[in-house]
Amino acid sequence: MIPLFISTPELLFVLFVAVLLFGTNKIPEIARTLGKGMRQLRDATAEIKEEINKSVEKSGIDTSLIDEVKQEVEKAKEGLEDPLGSIKRNR
Repeated sequence: MIPLFISTPELLFVLFVAVLLFGTNKIPEIARTLGKGMRQLRDATAEIKEEINKSVEKSGIDTSLIDEVKQEVEKAKEGLEDPLGSIKRNR
């Protein structure tokens, strides 16, 4: 899940403005529509990834390099998380 970087007061303010603009009757309908849209977007991206993977498998392309790059990226991320953790604790 992607962090939103929105604090609780900011989120409450956005919800308050939404209630003022749309009214309490429209909020569930808007949320439902946004939820359906997000689901369709997630399904579409999963389908595209699946098609790409099928094409790669059919073509016989070697994916070992991709796996190696993913491992290197994960190692780099772990290295970055440690310094950030110490900075957050020192606040």
